[in-house]
Amino acid sequence: MAVKLALAGDTMLGRGVAEWLTRYGPGALFASELREAVAEADAFVLNLECCVSDRGRPAPVTGKPFYFRAPPSAVRALSELGVDAVSLANNHALDFGPTALADTRELLAAAGIQAVGAGATEEQARAPVVLTVRGLRIGLLGVVDHAEEFAAGPDRPGTAYADLTGGVPSWLTAAVRELRRRTDITLVAAHWGPNMVGHPVRHVRRAAPELTAAGATLVVGHSAHVFHGFTRQVLFDLGDFIDDYAVHPQLRNDLGLLFLVTLDADTVRRVEAVPLTLKYCHTRLAHGGDHAWIGDRLRRVCAPFGTEITERDGRLTASWADGS
Repeated sequence: MAVKLALAGDTMLGRGVAEWLTRYGPGALFASELREAVAEADAFVLNLECCVSDRGRPAPVTGKPFYFRAPPSAVRALSELGVDAVSLANNHALDFGPTALADTRELLAAAGIQAVGAGATEEQARAPVVLTVRGLRIGLLGVVDHAEEFAAGPDRPGTAYADLTGGVPSWLTAAVRELRRRTDITLVAAHWGPNMVGHPVRHVRRAAPELTAAGATLVVGHSAHVFHGFTRQVLFDLGDFIDDYAVHPQLRNDLGLLFLVTLDADTVRRVEAVPLTLKYCHTRLAHGGDHAWIGDRLRRVCAPFGTEITERDGRLTASWADGS
């Protein structure tokens, strides 16, 4: 038995996106052709890089330039898109404090969307969720390697923080091993590395094989706002999915990918990427020059990992040296 998962990166529904959402409604954020691509999957997981609430105040963090909060109606946008689970393990989950984080978890749960990576305590933040999809148990863990000031404690709300610069901490490898023991497929969502870099940095590349050795079937990365190359088991960075960000002229963070990954209990069977164009507060499928740019970049950044990218029917498909 195999399942197809849709995976998307940084999903920021605050600021300008929140204004767009309030003005035009949840259906205005994502094009119908993107919705159709997502509907091919059996489940959809993404990184929710904001809190969802109409309460709270900006967290008093020295030097923090950006604060992202989406209105409660943002959950409807996620639900209508078919999102099943999100990672809150990132540097914006606590932007408006513990009250807004609690609202985020409650609003998501009420919509049937599971959340990992942040919670009322360290135990809750580090706790996995398990989705049952087509008879397979899919475990999901979320972890973030920056914004240590947002780290959860035994009695303090926050994120599942892990300093990965010196290797993967023992609590995280133990958590992956335990989750693998009781699930068929284990996903680790890692918000790692700096923003606006074109390739995974050294500590990310070191941490990835430690997570797969511990039992992760697939490691799903985000944070750079730019998609990176990938191996069969590690999608180093999914890039952005929706936002209102300024566009880097070389890295083109306004162009992204929706990943459709087919897995079974043994391995990743297929990785297919759907090119996206992120216009201001609206995401659609990429066409023309945007599509060509994405394909060219993906081939270049995947080549060092031994991943070959071919195109068919507008989709970018990965293959490896073993012919799969």
